[in-house]
Amino acid sequence: MSKPVEHTNIIETEDFRDHLATVDSRGKRNWIYAYKPKGKFYSIRTWLSYAYFIIFFGLPFVKVHDRPLFMFNIPAAKFIIFGKIFWPQDMFIFGLGMVTFIFFIILFTAAFGRLFCGWACPQTNFMEMMFRKIEYWVLGDGNAQRNLAKAPWTGKKIFKVTLKHILFYALSFTIANFFLAYILGIDELKKIITEPVSQHTGGFISLLVFSGVFYAVYAFFREQACTVVCPYGRLQSVLLDKNSMIVAYDYKRGEPRGHLKKDVEQNLGDCIDCFACVKVCPTGIDIRNGVQMECVGCTACIDACDNIMDKIGKPKGLIRYASENSIANGDPLRYTTRMKLYTGLCFLVLSVLSVILYNQKDIEVTIMRTPGMLFQERGKDSVTNLYNIKMVNKTLEDAPLTVRVEEMPGNIQIIGNPYVLVHEEGQGSGEFFVILPKKIIHDRKTNIKLGVYQGAEKITDITTSFLGPVEDEGEEKEKD
Repeated sequence: MSKPVEHTNIIETEDFRDHLATVDSRGKRNWIYAYKPKGKFYSIRTWLSYAYFIIFFGLPFVKVHDRPLFMFNIPAAKFIIFGKIFWPQDMFIFGLGMVTFIFFIILFTAAFGRLFCGWACPQTNFMEMMFRKIEYWVLGDGNAQRNLAKAPWTGKKIFKVTLKHILFYALSFTIANFFLAYILGIDELKKIITEPVSQHTGGFISLLVFSGVFYAVYAFFREQACTVVCPYGRLQSVLLDKNSMIVAYDYKRGEPRGHLKKDVEQNLGDCIDCFACVKVCPTGIDIRNGVQMECVGCTACIDACDNIMDKIGKPKGLIRYASENSIANGDPLRYTTRMKLYTGLCFLVLSVLSVILYNQKDIEVTIMRTPGMLFQERGKDSVTNLYNIKMVNKTLEDAPLTVRVEEMPGNIQIIGNPYVLVHEEGQGSGEFFVILPKKIIHDRKTNIKLGVYQGAEKITDITTSFLGPVEDEGEEKEKD
């Protein structure tokens, strides 16, 4: 055991940052038997988790124009966000979205620490607000769970442990169904559930795989997902500064720690070294050691400490939301100008991405003059160029499209049909001639504007080039 050292008024051990709280010196897993928190923050988180679960389990049923609100069909490379469909050619938007997300994470964490982890992260919500509560209901509080683990395998223990794992797997299976609904869509999921398994072998296997993964994570891996797998905690060292909002222990008020003794005068801080904050921590750390990678900002330690302060007649807030500077200077946490600036930038980058998503067209059209083709003279007064048109239809209806010459005299002759037909959620292509009067062509290359219409509604305008003869060069024909 390492020797305690004095560091920034906190009694620490030299090696507490050198190993995980869930792993002992031999590399063996220390199972966390977290006590059930109770208090203001836990109540708020519980009510927010209800809203979170309603959203998670309800969104697959929400449709916009007969289309899921969200769907991320990776095998089919088909993504739907807020009812708008995106295809592989829209991947630049996802790239921009990832850059925006990373930028948002940096700004948000610099200002508010791991607020997302404790209040909105799916892992935390499902683990602490669903699976952990089932565990409390079946096995009891943290101390009861520890005693049960040490007890011999009696019929009562077998019943409780078996019931817990049956409920865990049933819940994991339910979550997997809804998770799959975000990938395939709720209609396809209904087919997998109601139709013979032989018709949906791939979907059924995916369902079993997802169920197994969720069950393994929440029944066995648990907090390791946050402390070992998730990189967010490790990013704190470069994203946080001394003004960032964190769950912090007020060492100036709490030190030196010590147990209260009746009728004895003691020169101690407010911390009575009861370890209540450690007992409720889902990752097994001691928040009194300072900011740690394993802390997910769940506020369980705040509630536990506030309960103890009430019992001993001390003010609440020994552990609270604060910044390092506010603890050091004794000032309350303030919404600083820097935090306001970061908040504004977060809203700005989200607004830019939202505008881009909103302005995505349901029908995208690309028109190019056919490569290697020269102009053709049609009679004595007209010139034609051949063009290729390619379209992506993101709507749920077939789209017959026509092309018109804008802002100058001219005609369009579509090869084969009076219009180019693009099927619902499909792609199409075609060829057409642009016919212009020779008298309006004065250069080798003329810019023209083409309008693409679906019935009377204009879809888009496209500017392209038109090759033509030059009067002083006679019959010379140019290549593009």
